[in-house]
Amino acid sequence: MSFTLHGLAVSGGIAIGQAHLMSHATLEVSHLVIAPRMVDKEVARFEAALQRVREEFAALKGRMKDTSAEFGAFIDLHSMILSDPELAETPKQLIRERRCNAEWALVQQMEILVAQFEKFDDQYLRERSYDVRQVVERVVKELVGQPGRMSLRTGKGIREENLIVVAHDLSPADVIAYKEHHFAAFVTDVGGSTSHTAILARSLRIPAVLGLLNARQLIHDGEVLIVDGTRGVLIVNPDPRILEEYRLRKSQIELERTKLRRLKTAKSVTLDGVDIDLHANIELPGDVANALDGGAEGIGLFRSEFLFLDRGDMPTEDEQFEAYRTVVKGMGGRPVTIRTFDLGYDKDLHPEKVHGDRLQSNPALGLRAIRLSLAEPKMFQTQLRAILRASKYGKIKLLIPMLSQAHEIDQTLAAIERAKSSLRGEHVGFDEAIEVGAMIEIPAAALAVGLFLRRMHFLSIGTNDLIQYTLAIDRSDEQVAALYDPLHPAVLMLLAHTIASAEKVAIPVSICGELAGDPTLTRLLLGMGLRQFSMHPAQILLVKQKIMQSNCSELAPIVRRMLRHEEPAKIREQLEKLNASV
Repeated sequence: MSFTLHGLAVSGGIAIGQAHLMSHATLEVSHLVIAPRMVDKEVARFEAALQRVREEFAALKGRMKDTSAEFGAFIDLHSMILSDPELAETPKQLIRERRCNAEWALVQQMEILVAQFEKFDDQYLRERSYDVRQVVERVVKELVGQPGRMSLRTGKGIREENLIVVAHDLSPADVIAYKEHHFAAFVTDVGGSTSHTAILARSLRIPAVLGLLNARQLIHDGEVLIVDGTRGVLIVNPDPRILEEYRLRKSQIELERTKLRRLKTAKSVTLDGVDIDLHANIELPGDVANALDGGAEGIGLFRSEFLFLDRGDMPTEDEQFEAYRTVVKGMGGRPVTIRTFDLGYDKDLHPEKVHGDRLQSNPALGLRAIRLSLAEPKMFQTQLRAILRASKYGKIKLLIPMLSQAHEIDQTLAAIERAKSSLRGEHVGFDEAIEVGAMIEIPAAALAVGLFLRRMHFLSIGTNDLIQYTLAIDRSDEQVAALYDPLHPAVLMLLAHTIASAEKVAIPVSICGELAGDPTLTRLLLGMGLRQFSMHPAQILLVKQKIMQSNCSELAPIVRRMLRHEEPAKIREQLEKLNASV
């Protein structure tokens, strides 16, 4: 019987193959009452299981030499979760106090932790609950005598390239096995767009659909599957007509990708000779390889807070310096823009280590990003000194997030000068002329952009937050996500105003939000006057192709007329014509 499931499209492309079901340990464990004399033995059994999983993580780490940095970061995060006293110590207390079995004690504590993670407003942190479950699942496997990694046995005569892994969930350790194998795609019941499974899928560049809810239960081994990672669709046992249609689409996609690869070394210039800078957004030093492979001319946004989030405590100055230097040297003289920590109460695994225990009712509007950095001068100085030290090894630009006030700019510049002064006093070299820029992601900053143009060397528009704050919409909230509209006239007016204002005084301005990587919006942004884009490395060649087919002098008057419309539907209609006619 043929049927279709819909989930989250997290890694594009089309795969056609046979289902390969992956077994998973159940977390529905029995509650047993043990004899008093067995309590110490039960605690020892629990500790032994923890130690075996730690050793497994260490062994995986030892096999990471030829693997991207994301994998190592994910194993480090799982190791950190495993060592958290809430999982490593509290279950032992439960065993002693309630005389219960180790499996039940661990799962009870896991449910408490998962509930805490799911209360976070930040989507990235909410999805860390998956990591907690994955770590606990590995320990439960050890406790019940079913250790080891996922089964990768294939049937006789079946090639791995034709297999599509179907799982309830995949841990980073599971996905690392993909580096040794060559599956066509994978689909899971759980996981979100910012989950580690999604990030790893994009890193491996294979189609993936997550959040299918009950695919693992509905699909049988060996059934024919079509995975459409672009549309988030999984088709089970497709009829011959659908199968042939998708085979044709798969061939077309592969042909287009081959053509796009030819553009990697081509100059990013419009038909009328306007040079456009295409940079990459990265989260970790290991992303540099993908940026270069995608044809990036520089790093337009290094989200430095991921150094923090993937470990749960504050990196030292030397650790940050090494990370920044690795990126700068890896880019071989190309510019690298490092954004200072965009952290807040909702983006911190251990809030008490950063700013007390005060709970914020609305973290998105609270003490975050530059506000938190200015409130924590020691933390800020540590990061600024690390960035400045790394600037000795290549072209670094410093980007400050969420600025909205003149006094914030002045305090930030004073903090940078203090960091410079301390390094001079220690005779440590750095780029004295390092450029400092502001992120425009609050409507107030876009409307009062003159404040920033007079004080900063460059601007970078963070469209993800700018749209969210302008429209008062949390796009991770499925109840209002449909209202999140980049083509809302208010959003376009703020973009156009910022770009035009910067152009008048010859201050460089870029866009580093998701709009920059959407090829359907490239001509609109070119017509507004944008000349610098920064995006996920996978989008660079698609945007470059659009740029090379565009004429800025023709686009400018058309876009000016478009911006006079007040209805998003009308703007969308004009945008379709713009992409089709020019």
